[in-house]
Amino acid sequence: MKVVEKTGRTIEEALELALIEMDLSMDEVDYEVLESDSKGFLGLFGAKEAKIRVTEKENAHKIAQEFLEETLSNMNIYAKVDVRYQDEGLYAEISGDNMSLVIGRRGKTLDALQYLSNLVLNRNREEYMHLTLDSENYRERRKDSLEQLAHRMAEKAKRQRRDIILNPMNSYERRIIHSALQKDEEVSTRSEGRDPYRKVIIFLNR
Repeated sequence: MKVVEKTGRTIEEALELALIEMDLSMDEVDYEVLESDSKGFLGLFGAKEAKIRVTEKENAHKIAQEFLEETLSNMNIYAKVDVRYQDEGLYAEISGDNMSLVIGRRGKTLDALQYLSNLVLNRNREEYMHLTLDSENYRERRKDSLEQLAHRMAEKAKRQRRDIILNPMNSYERRIIHSALQKDEEVSTRSEGRDPYRKVIIFLNR
């Protein structure tokens, strides 16, 4: 985070000089007046310049991008990171060659990177901001796969007349299973166990 102190004949001039030095725009900084300008007696004697302290505002977009780029570089993965704002918070997409290393088995590496990114992003923040991390449209493809799994296992539960216990999933994936079957009148779902071994159980309505 950049912080500079600047003087000028007026507060506006000092602020302009600070913005030029910091290479930032007005909406990216906060400033406080340390000393007000004074024209002095008859505008000739005792004139005093204004002095201000200019502080770069916390930039969630920049924090997320720099953290992900540095982490990927440390993993010897050279990829492009695109971060943008969306209604739910921030959305970051990683693209490049061999993205299977970024995604990992069943998205575990991607989930770990997302978890760490959210920790860094929300350190010292008063209001929580969520970042969703994706690569090669994995999140949407995984959602479709889980919804298909939910319907297949629901049919199996009906056919065999028994409860079906799915493999452990994270909270996001469990919500997809619950949501996919909430309109099925013949079965219901519940989660049991403790993370990271918490599982969804599909059972018949009796």
